[in-house]
Amino acid sequence: MATKTSAAPALDWGWHPSPATSAALVAGGAYTVAATGAVTGLPPTHALLIAGTGAVAQTVVDAYQRRPHGHTFARCAAWLAAGGWTAAALADHTPLTWGMTGWWAAGAAAGITLARGLVQAEDTARTEHHQRKLQKWANKQAGDWHDRLHRLFRLEGHQVDGVRPWEGGVGYTVLVTMPSDTPELPADAVRKLAVDLRLPKGGGIQILDGETYGQTLIRVTAVDVLAKQIDLPDTPDDTTVTSVHDGIPLGLKPDADQARIVVVDECALIVGQTGSGKTNTVNVANAGALRTNDTVVMHIDVTGAGISLPWLHAWATDGNATVPLIDWTADTIEEAHILCDTVIAGIGARKSGHQDKLVDDDKLTVSHDLPEVLVLVDEIAELTPALLRKLDTMVNTGRAARVRVLICGLRATQDVITAAMKKQSRVRVGMRVSDPEELSHLFPSGGARINPKSAPYKGCGFYSSPDADDVVSDPTAFKAYRITPKQIRALSVTYAERRPKLEDVFLDTEPGQYYASRWGRILPRIYRGQQLAPTTHPYTDMEILHPPIDEFTGIPNTGFVDDDADGTAGPRAVRSSTTPAATATAEAPPKRFGSDLLSDMLAAARTIDGRHDQASTEADATVIEADFGRVIRQAGAPQDRPNPVPQLLTDAHQHIVAAGGRIHTGDLATRMGTDPVALGTELNRLLRAVGIERPGKGSVRAGTDGESKAGYLAETLAAAIHAYATRDAQ
Repeated sequence: MATKTSAAPALDWGWHPSPATSAALVAGGAYTVAATGAVTGLPPTHALLIAGTGAVAQTVVDAYQRRPHGHTFARCAAWLAAGGWTAAALADHTPLTWGMTGWWAAGAAAGITLARGLVQAEDTARTEHHQRKLQKWANKQAGDWHDRLHRLFRLEGHQVDGVRPWEGGVGYTVLVTMPSDTPELPADAVRKLAVDLRLPKGGGIQILDGETYGQTLIRVTAVDVLAKQIDLPDTPDDTTVTSVHDGIPLGLKPDADQARIVVVDECALIVGQTGSGKTNTVNVANAGALRTNDTVVMHIDVTGAGISLPWLHAWATDGNATVPLIDWTADTIEEAHILCDTVIAGIGARKSGHQDKLVDDDKLTVSHDLPEVLVLVDEIAELTPALLRKLDTMVNTGRAARVRVLICGLRATQDVITAAMKKQSRVRVGMRVSDPEELSHLFPSGGARINPKSAPYKGCGFYSSPDADDVVSDPTAFKAYRITPKQIRALSVTYAERRPKLEDVFLDTEPGQYYASRWGRILPRIYRGQQLAPTTHPYTDMEILHPPIDEFTGIPNTGFVDDDADGTAGPRAVRSSTTPAATATAEAPPKRFGSDLLSDMLAAARTIDGRHDQASTEADATVIEADFGRVIRQAGAPQDRPNPVPQLLTDAHQHIVAAGGRIHTGDLATRMGTDPVALGTELNRLLRAVGIERPGKGSVRAGTDGESKAGYLAETLAAAIHAYATRDAQ
C-alpha cells in the first residue's frame, strides 16, 4: 500500500534576528531583570556580573570575526551601560518610575541605532575590502594574460581590458582588444591556452567575439562543474510559479550558469544514445514545463507510457494530487492518433476562434486561460509513418496557435527524425555520444567544432537555443539536473493545483469529443490490475468513447481529415451531416473488408491526378472480384494483367485486421499455417520492395499481456498494399 506524503508546509525553527532586533532584545532583557529583581530582592552586583560577562563574550566574538577595535569598544560599552542601568534600578528599587523608564528608553534607542550603524559600516567595509581584493586579483590576472598572449602568440599592441570572475568561483572571462593586424587568435589557441594554464579535465577555454570588431572574449573554466551530480533544486524558492516565456531549465553550463531552452515559439529536439541520461533530461524538461501555470503538457510514448508514469503516480495511485500532471498520455499507436487528431483540429479551431485576441501580434498570447500545448514525444522511432505525418503537421502549423512539439529519439538521423521536425526544431539538445559526427549532424552550425570530450560524463550534453534576440547560439556543453522519482512525486503535489485547462474553443471539434474520456481508455491499460485512487474517478466515471477503427488501416476514425500528400493510406474523413456527400455516405451500406474495399484500393491504380479514366468505366473496364482479400478473377485489357498486390500481403493484412490491428509474427504464422521465419522474411521483402518500413524496428506490443516482440501493424501492411496498387499507375 502506497504511503501518502504530506503536502503541509514544514515549520522553520531557525531564527535570524537583525542587529536592531538583537539590541531591542538586550534592552528588553535588562528591563525585565530590573523589574523582576526589584520585587525578589536581586542584588545589584548580579546585574554588573551579567553585563561584564556579556562584554567579555562580545570581545571574543569580535576578535574571531576580525571586527575593528572601535566597533568592539562600542559594543562592550553598550553591554556595560545596560548592566549599569539595571544595577542602579535594583539598588534604588525604582525600575518602574518614569525617570528610570525614560533613561531605559533613551538607552534602548541609542543601542538600536548604534547596532544598525555598526553593522552597516562593517558591511560597507567588507564590500570595499572584497572589491579591493578582487581588483588586485583582476589586475594581476590582466598582467599575466597580457604576457601569456605575447608569449604564446607573439602578439604586439594588444590590450587586456578586464578580467571578470564568474559566480561560484568556477572560472572567469578575459576581455582582450586585439591589434588591427591580428584581429583573431590562431586556430590552435584553445588547446595552447588550456595547456599553458594547466586546466583540469572538464575545464576548458572558449573564445568568442566581443561586442565590437576587434574585441575577443576568452572564457576560462577552471573547475569541472560537469563532473558532479547536480540535483534539481526543489526548495520553496525553486518551485514558485513560472511562465513558459521564462524558458525551461535543463541544468548548468560549465560556468555554473543555468542552461535553458525556449519552447514558447520553437519546437525542440532531444537525442541521445542509450545510457546517456536522455530520459532524466526529459523528466527535467517535464519538471520545468509543469512548474509553469500556462502550459498544458501531453505525452506520446507508445512503448508503455514510461515517460508519463512517474508524473501520474501521485494522482493515479497515491491520490495526493487532485489532477493529472500530464494532461494526456498516448500509450498506444491508436491513442496517439486520437491525441494528434485532437491537437491538429484544436490548432485550426484556435486560429479561427481567437481572432479577436490577435492585436499586436499574429501569434496568440499565452496565459493561464489560454495555455500553450506542449506535446512531448518519446521514442519517436516507434511511431508509424501516418503518425509522423501528423506530427509534421503540428510542427509546421502550430506556432501561431501556441502548440509546440518536443521530440526525443536515439539519433538525429533521417530514419528517425523527419526533415520537417529537424528543420523546424531550432532548440536542439544532444546528450553524450561516442561519435562526433552525431553532433555535427544534429546542430546546424557549430557542430563541427564540438568536442565530445568536453561533456564526457553521464548526464552531460550540448544544447543550442534562441537567445533574447532570437539568435540561435552555438552548441554549449551542460550537465543536466538529476531528478529522482521521489522528487517527481513531491513536485507532482506542488504543481497539481496550478495546472491550466484547455479552453472550449480548442476542444469544440469533432475529434475533441474523445478528449473528456481519455483517461477511461488509458488508465486500465497502463495500470492493469492496480487499484486506482479516488482522485481518478472524476475522469473515469463517465461514458467512455472509443472512435471506430478503420478496418483496413487500423487507424481510429475521429473525423479528422488527413490530407495525404504522398498517397499513403490515412484515416478517412467524417464529413458533416449537412453536406450532400455525407447523405450519400449515410445511405450507402457500410463497407466491410473484402471485395468492396479491395476493389476500391486497386481501382486507385487507374486514377491519375484524381480523375478516373472515362474509358475504364465502359465495357473494357478492369473487373476485380475478391473474396476477403484474395483476388480470384481479374478481367479487362489486357486479359493477362497480373494482380499488382501480392496475395501473401493481402492475406497477412486480413489476419492482422481480424486480430485487432496488430500481431506478433509467430501468432500470424500460426493463423496462416506457415513457418514464422519464412513468413517474416517474405513479408519484409515485400515491404522493402515498395519502400515501407516497420516502425520500432519491427517490435509490436500485442497479445493479452502486451509483450513487445517482432510483429506487424495493419497500418503498415495497408500502406504497402496501397503502394503496390498505385505503383503500376505511376
